[in-house]
Amino acid sequence: QVQLAESGGGSVQAGESLRLSCKVSGYIPNRYCLAWFRQPPGMEREAVASIDTATGSTYYTDSVKGRFAISHDNVENMVFLQMNGLKPEDTAMYYCAADRECTVILGKLWFGSSARWGQGTQVTVSS
Repeated sequence: QVQLAESGGGSVQAGESLRLSCKVSGYIPNRYCLAWFRQPPGMEREAVASIDTATGSTYYTDSVKGRFAISHDNVENMVFLQMNGLKPEDTAMYYCAADRECTVILGKLWFGSSARWGQGTQVTVSS
């Protein structure tokens, strides 16, 4: 099965940048979806960005468009999230995740019960 491990979180001030990394290991299908989710304290988990490993197609939630960029290295089996211009509302636990497909319906990314999740890395942005 696919396993994921995130790193790169930390505490920064508004306007600064962070780069999150996720190592993907285990059994890796030829095509799958890699994504970053986040969960602010007391709120639901939401999809931030995703990338289809076969096509390179990406998805971003509206609140991060133009600031965040997802990318992957299919040789080293890693996925990254470059976060620029961070805002206090970006504060959350960030999770790397993988699923069979990137399914976006009505502007929302849906991961199924087969999805695998990393342990999370905390991002805290102060004003």
